[in-house]
Amino acid sequence: MVETRNARRYRVAKSAKIDHGGDKIACILRDISATGAAIEILDLVRAPTEFTLIVPEDGLRLRCRVVWRKEYRIGVTFD
Repeated sequence: MVETRNARRYRVAKSAKIDHGGDKIACILRDISATGAAIEILDLVRAPTEFTLIVPEDGLRLRCRVVWRKEYRIGVTFD
């Protein structure tokens, strides 16, 4: 498989939250780069198309847009 991403991704396993209109959904940040991330979430049905990803451990609040979904993961790009 040929790698087509513009930015290098770093594997992580950090607790995070998806914040959408005050509704917060627990998730796990699985990899991250300067341009996006992969997020593990048990209830994909509840995952909105656009949201703020909160990573308390790093003090991050990142605006995100979903670009792919499969099984228990979503891929996002940062806005």
